[in-house]
Amino acid sequence: MSEHAALGLSASGPPVDQEAENRRISHPDFPYRICQEFWFSDGNVTLSAGAFAFKVHRGHLQRHADIFQTLLSIPQPERNDGIITMYDSPTDVFHLLRALYDGLYFRQPFVRDFPFLASVLRLSCKYFICIPRRQCLERLQTYFPVTLAEWDRRERMSVASDGHYDPRHEIPCPIHVVNLARELNVGSILPAAFYDLSRYGTSKTASGTEPLAHLETAPVMLSHDDLVVTFRGREALQRSVATFLNEHVKNRAPAAECVGGQACRDAFYFITLNTLRAVGGIAAGRDGDPLFTLGQMIDMLHHTEWVDGQYLRGLPLCGKCREDFIPVVHAGRQAIWDQIPEWFGLESYETLKARDEELNERDGYA
Repeated sequence: MSEHAALGLSASGPPVDQEAENRRISHPDFPYRICQEFWFSDGNVTLSAGAFAFKVHRGHLQRHADIFQTLLSIPQPERNDGIITMYDSPTDVFHLLRALYDGLYFRQPFVRDFPFLASVLRLSCKYFICIPRRQCLERLQTYFPVTLAEWDRRERMSVASDGHYDPRHEIPCPIHVVNLARELNVGSILPAAFYDLSRYGTSKTASGTEPLAHLETAPVMLSHDDLVVTFRGREALQRSVATFLNEHVKNRAPAAECVGGQACRDAFYFITLNTLRAVGGIAAGRDGDPLFTLGQMIDMLHHTEWVDGQYLRGLPLCGKCREDFIPVVHAGRQAIWDQIPEWFGLESYETLKARDEELNERDGYA
């Protein structure tokens, strides 16, 4: 699909816009294709981006960002016929105009709207347009949050009613998110995006992902530096599971008031073996997800199974040992979450989020 087709742009002008047709007749050398959706008969300023032209309203643009007051007042060469040249992708300009005229509404699943969000965020950062930028960032932080509680909420949303885990049905590939965050210096979404990406197999990560729109065939890749960061962080995350097992499960002593004795010791040994069986080898997907793996340890405490088709048997762990163990697992998950920025070569969550908020205030977004 060509870019102008993807945008709803016309090579010859909109068929029912007589003013646009007259313009092309009177100026046969008019070098732009006309965007049908944003070519208003009462528009008083024409923008060009790449091969496309948009006839819009000066006051509407200036209302959203002061920078347009300056941009639209710059004298243009006579040969430009008063057209304001924007050195941006026409796709980005089209989506920004959609946001400014129609409002910023996101649909489900989010993955379908990510190209729209990326365009709006890119230009709202460039032209200091406060409300769309904040809305886009908040939307991204919903799926790439800075707290473990929000991450767990996102993960629950990614499980279908039949129990199938499929985050890519709802959430864009983290390679796109990492690249966008690097491009626009939006650091608060990077830790969760890198963590999400670290669950991929190494070959899949290195091979890249499909482009956002079907305008090119080459896969979208991480930079070499970010690829190295991803693999190093992945190694640290894999080690975190082994460390937790060694320190808190493998040779765990029963609780002070344990009534199970050897049965409780056997239960902890069972948890250790089942965890190692799940994450052994080159782990990927949920098996390469330490937060999920530790959460499964709690699920094992409640797991039951039929024995000889007659009765249900659960893990032989007494109530006191359960009460003692569950907070340890929760603390272990939080410790892993807290270390994710460091493992991926980033600053702390607090610093990254504060910098994004500071940018809002410094550039007049607040």
